[in-house]
Amino acid sequence: MLNDSNLAFIGSGVMAEAMIKGLLKQNLLSSGHIVASGPRAEQGCQLEERYGIRWTTANTQAVENADVVILSVKPQVLPKVLLELQKQISAHSLVLSIVAGARIATISQGLSHQAIARSMPNTPAQVGAGMTVWTVSEQTSTGQRAQAQSILAALGEELFVEDEIYLDMATALSGTGPAYVFLFMEALIDAGVHLGFSRRLSQKLVLQTVLGSALFAKESQMHPAELRNMVTSPGGTSAEALYQLEKGGLRTVLSRAVWAAYQRTRILGGETNEASS
Repeated sequence: MLNDSNLAFIGSGVMAEAMIKGLLKQNLLSSGHIVASGPRAEQGCQLEERYGIRWTTANTQAVENADVVILSVKPQVLPKVLLELQKQISAHSLVLSIVAGARIATISQGLSHQAIARSMPNTPAQVGAGMTVWTVSEQTSTGQRAQAQSILAALGEELFVEDEIYLDMATALSGTGPAYVFLFMEALIDAGVHLGFSRRLSQKLVLQTVLGSALFAKESQMHPAELRNMVTSPGGTSAEALYQLEKGGLRTVLSRAVWAAYQRTRILGGETNEASS
């Protein structure tokens, strides 16, 4: 679907590199069709060496002749970037944003541009196992939607939604989700060390357990509650452990964490009057 399109990455951090790596690995584009920009020359040299792409410190230079402009900067940097690139992007180009909390209207107004795709990928995209939720502005063409889908599919699974509100929800659930999983894994590893395992062995046990559980849950297509019941015998070790987790309020704490992340996403998007309940 990309048809040798020219891609410009504004911001060349971890997620931008993951996207570049995925596009090249799946032969969706050649390195000659990709340019990235950023303030750090050392980082730019590394990207050039690893992937053979072009790199520049000038954002305006990067977007020249670009069919797709990918905004991959930090939220606090975005206003400056939008001002710098205002009216610098071709009217026929697609702007694809992976900036957390940045609304389509904000990007469109800041760039004086109409064709906008907004997405929320997550960290596992770095290994091609990400989950990305995305949507587009009304002015985006069918061909541009196909371009966005092809790019995001290079990161793993992708899900298109009609309403932009789901992007804020996705940021709190799947976008921030890996942090919840990593914390759970860290706590479980520490528990193994407390039992007497070395940290190396405990980490190996936990990593494979989490990976295997996720793969099993995905392939079985069963509800997690059913899977949990399968491994919980009356009066057994799982039943006792789960009782303590429920007693400690695991579900409530996790729900509050996701809600807090959702509120923060709305604030980043400029909605400061969101209810706190």
